[in-house]
Amino acid sequence: MKRTLIFSSCLAIGLLSSELAKSQAPKDVEAGKLLISKSDCFACHKPEGKLVGPSYADIAKKYTPTEANVTKLSAKVLKGGSGVWGAIPMAGHPNVSQADAKKMVKYILSLAPAKK
Repeated sequence: MKRTLIFSSCLAIGLLSSELAKSQAPKDVEAGKLLISKSDCFACHKPEGKLVGPSYADIAKKYTPTEANVTKLSAKVLKGGSGVWGAIPMAGHPNVSQADAKKMVKYILSLAPAKK
């Protein structure tokens, strides 16, 4: 009886946590979209097609939306980087907070085509 109760409780908590995570993800994606629209990102990136840097669609195709990739890419937003997409370096954006950079990356990674 106790084992069943514990298992049921863990299952309920897991399902609730999963639903909470799903409900928060769209908020982060929408916030990221808004943050990008107010930034200088469009000077080098477009949703589709290369400009100076890769398109958001190409970035989303290359990186799966895992927490590790969100952390890795948000660090690149903050510090800048080079070499992954060619010789032209991306300037860092140290004025963006870590939390905002993660929201921006979550938006970009949300643009990946749906897998069949």
